[in-house]
Amino acid sequence: MCRSIHTLHNFEPAATSEEVHAAALQFVRKIAGTTKPSKANQDAFDRAVHEIEHITQHLLHDLVATVPPKNREEEAEKARARAVRSGRYAAPAA
Repeated sequence: MCRSIHTLHNFEPAATSEEVHAAALQFVRKIAGTTKPSKANQDAFDRAVHEIEHITQHLLHDLVATVPPKNREEEAEKARARAVRSGRYAAPAA
């Protein structure tokens, strides 16, 4: 899966429409194999992003969580710590 597509379900605060759009855009880019479609494909590309964004909003609305929502800041900090441990990124300077 694309690294830039993040889990959007069961977070507090809930995913914004901008986050849903960004995930849909990244998904379509991955499937299409391009970040910028040709003029001939622009309409199909934009339509796919719109439709995936729309259905993702429905999915997020319909999903039921059985655990308390995760805190966005805490999860982001955990991800940063994992990235440092894996050597992907250097530790931030103090």
